[in-house]
Amino acid sequence: MYNARTEQRRAWLQASPALIWLGFFFLAPLVLILIYSFQGRANDGTVLWNWSLANYQKLFADGAFWRTLWLSTWIALVVTAITLVVSYPLAFFMATRSPKRRGLLVLAVMIPFWTNFLVRIYAWKVLLGNNGVVNRFLDQFDLGPLQMINNPSAVIMALIYGELPYMILPLYAALERFDWVQLEAARDLGAGRFQTFWRVLLPQTLPGITAGSILVFVPTVGTFAVSDILGGTSVNMVGNSLSLQFGSASNWAYGSAISMIFMLLLLGAILLYFKATREVNDGENPG
Repeated sequence: MYNARTEQRRAWLQASPALIWLGFFFLAPLVLILIYSFQGRANDGTVLWNWSLANYQKLFADGAFWRTLWLSTWIALVVTAITLVVSYPLAFFMATRSPKRRGLLVLAVMIPFWTNFLVRIYAWKVLLGNNGVVNRFLDQFDLGPLQMINNPSAVIMALIYGELPYMILPLYAALERFDWVQLEAARDLGAGRFQTFWRVLLPQTLPGITAGSILVFVPTVGTFAVSDILGGTSVNMVGNSLSLQFGSASNWAYGSAISMIFMLLLLGAILLYFKATREVNDGENPG
């Protein structure tokens, strides 16, 4: 009993720096945002401390917010689906190479992280702009210029490029741990390629798919830099609405209410996704 209690105290002591850090820099700001969401806005833009549900009442009646939320969710779902379809074959290829080549391929996937994300976004603007590299090339064949920025397509392309590593790496980690002998056993038992993939490989890599999808979907649905630079006024996402409220509009109370509703909806979607993937996995592996 004494040893168990000693080990438990030691474990809490070892975890205390991380717990203090998370409590101070995550929970404390979250509680502050929650408190702000029930306050008002003074004429000078500061928070007016009068507890009420006015911000939430305004938010639920704000049709523009729900249209923005739907656009953000749709873009995030499209980006997540495309990155998954593109990343799975690449992660499979990486996991089936020799150990030396795997390291080089992982390094190649991580190289974009060496460049600032904003620099990469502006690079897309240089490529897709009306006087950009692509349009200048098309002009040589009298095919341009084409309007390739200030629309959802440009935002989606840039987000897919930026989020690909976050999907590839979890998939690669799941595939690297996979026992490839199971594929040979499935083929020996008469399973075709599709059956082998659907019944053997896919269920065992579902944790990697889940992790990658969350790592892509969550930052994508709340992005604002990409949509601001490449989407212009035609692509207004939730992140842009939050940036407006906490920035030029100086309405921190209403922005906090948007943050709380957005966070709760996002958390609910993630929990449903976890439940669905768990049920699929349990169905594929009964008992």
